[in-house]
Amino acid sequence: MSIKYFCYVFAYSLCISLHAQKVDYSLWNSVLQDHVSNEGQVDYKALQSNSINLDNYLKLLSKTSPDTSWSKQQSLAFWINAYNAMTINLVLRHYPLKSIKDIKNPWGQRIWRIGDKLYNLEDIEHQILRKMDEPRIHFAIVCASISCPKLQNEAFQASKIDTQLTKATNEFLADTNRNNISKYSLELSKIFQWFSKDFKQNGSLIDFLNQYADIEISDKAKIKFKDYNWNLNE
Repeated sequence: MSIKYFCYVFAYSLCISLHAQKVDYSLWNSVLQDHVSNEGQVDYKALQSNSINLDNYLKLLSKTSPDTSWSKQQSLAFWINAYNAMTINLVLRHYPLKSIKDIKNPWGQRIWRIGDKLYNLEDIEHQILRKMDEPRIHFAIVCASISCPKLQNEAFQASKIDTQLTKATNEFLADTNRNNISKYSLELSKIFQWFSKDFKQNGSLIDFLNQYADIEISDKAKIKFKDYNWNLNE
C-alpha cells in the first residue's frame, strides 16, 4: 500500500468518524429543556403551538445517514434521541388525546425519514436498538405514557451515554409509581416481562436488577408485574 493511498484512507476514515461525532442534538435538547419537566411530563399543548425546533430536528435527521463507521455510543445516542423525538411528533399529530394507544397503529406508522429510508418506531426499537445488546435502552426510549420511563429532559450524547443510561435505569427502578422493590418482593413494570430476554443476557433478571437497585435483592424474591397505565405523560 502506497503512503499516498494510506493517507487518503486515513483521512477519509477520520472524516467519517468526525461526521458521526458532530450530529447536532442542540435543537432536540432545547425541545426537552423547554417542554419536559424534571419528572418527565411533556407540555404537549405548548409544544404543539411552538414546534419549530422539533420540526427542524426531524428535518436534520432526514439528512443524516448512520452507518457502520459509527461507534456503539454514537449509534445509541442517535437512535434513542430519534425514537423519542418521533414519539412526541406522533402524539402532536393527533393531539389532544388521552393515550398513544388512541392512535391507529402508533408504532407501525412508517412516516419518518432518516437518510434515504422511511422508519417507524417498531423498526428503531426492535430492529436497531434491541439488537445492540444494551438492555438499558428500555429506560431511555419513551412511549408517551405514564407507566413508561420518564422522558429525560436532556438529549443523549455519545460522550456520556453510559452515564445517562445508568441514570435513567436507576431513576426508573427507584420510582415507586413504576416499581416497588424490596429484598424478597418485587412489583415490577411490565417492561421487565415484555422484554425479559433482554435483561437475561448475562444472568437472571434479579442479577440485572442488583446492578442498579438501591438494595440487594434476594435470588428467592417473588416477582409480580404491575398494570400498565397508558394515559399520556402530560
